[in-house]
Amino acid sequence: MAEIGDTAPDFTLPRDGGGEITLSALKPQKVVLYFYPRDDTPGCTTEAIDFTAKAAEFAAAGAVVVGLSKDSVAKHDKFIAKHSLGVALASDAAGDTCERYGVWVEKNMYGKKSMGIERATFLIDGTGKIARVWRKVKVKGHVDEVLDAVRAL
Repeated sequence: MAEIGDTAPDFTLPRDGGGEITLSALKPQKVVLYFYPRDDTPGCTTEAIDFTAKAAEFAAAGAVVVGLSKDSVAKHDKFIAKHSLGVALASDAAGDTCERYGVWVEKNMYGKKSMGIERATFLIDGTGKIARVWRKVKVKGHVDEVLDAVRAL
């Protein structure tokens, strides 16, 4: 499980629009890496739209925003087109990156247990260290809280 002070687990994953995204290649920018359960569901859509709305402010603060789920690149591309999203979306279809960050967890919904991605956000500083972690994220107000943390870093 990735924690504050750890070197962020590196990854190279396919991304929306083709190509790949490698975490370590984003240095010395700060990275907001947010994990979300599934494209085009209510909470995930709101979160992606909120990050898109503040994308220029994150960039001005020296940060790049990357969303990550197990959805395919094709699903990411449809999600981006449908909602005019302006953040990079990486596909962790095998779930390795989710495992290394400790966000692949057992969920309990209406008494039914299943495995899924816990909504979580990691703020990674320009050296590749984890500066902040938000787990079990509630979407409302989250993006503003993350933006404040990026500005303070």
